[in-house]
Amino acid sequence: MSATPRTLAHRAALIAATATAALVLSACGGGTDSGSAASAGAATSAAAGADTAGDTYNAQDVTFAQGMIPHHQQAVQMARLAADRASSAQVKDLAARIEKAQDPEIETMTGWLRSWGKSMPMSGMAGMGDSNMPGMMSSSHLAGLKKMSGKEFDTMFLTMMIEHHKGAVEMATTEKNKGRYGAATSMADGIITAQNAEIAEMNKMLGKS
Repeated sequence: MSATPRTLAHRAALIAATATAALVLSACGGGTDSGSAASAGAATSAAAGADTAGDTYNAQDVTFAQGMIPHHQQAVQMARLAADRASSAQVKDLAARIEKAQDPEIETMTGWLRSWGKSMPMSGMAGMGDSNMPGMMSSSHLAGLKKMSGKEFDTMFLTMMIEHHKGAVEMATTEKNKGRYGAATSMADGIITAQNAEIAEMNKMLGKS
């Protein structure tokens, strides 16, 4: 489910899978994100508290926001590449929807951390190759994606984004089960629903449905 603790062997399998999937994708027509060092520190030190509206939050809520912000940021980075690299209208449409959904969530989570007086994720985490967050792509994977175009890009983008979404669902499930802040658990539930649906959509594009 994760592209991280499963390490380079699993990530290598991602790239290998693209060669087979590319043939299926070419037939498609037009169409219709464990935390970082900062997150880990917050998880161990953040005590339960209340925001300015009086709604309580706990350490898991803080960890969720601190981890999901860079996770979403990386998904948005990947999605923005599709505008001038993807050949499939379906891929371009999906990428636009991912960016439209996740940008506002990044702003919302940033607002939570500010209101709670908690630290923000380190700048540049979205491209870190040594992140322990589920589904995060390495810097080398992102660099490789940037060099691709056409059907090759489409296939690799979908393959990577499926893995990225699975990681986001894993993180969101933990928040839904262990978080306390209502808005955060609600967002987590929405992430699970939306990204599972997109995983199914992307698998279909790759002929894996």
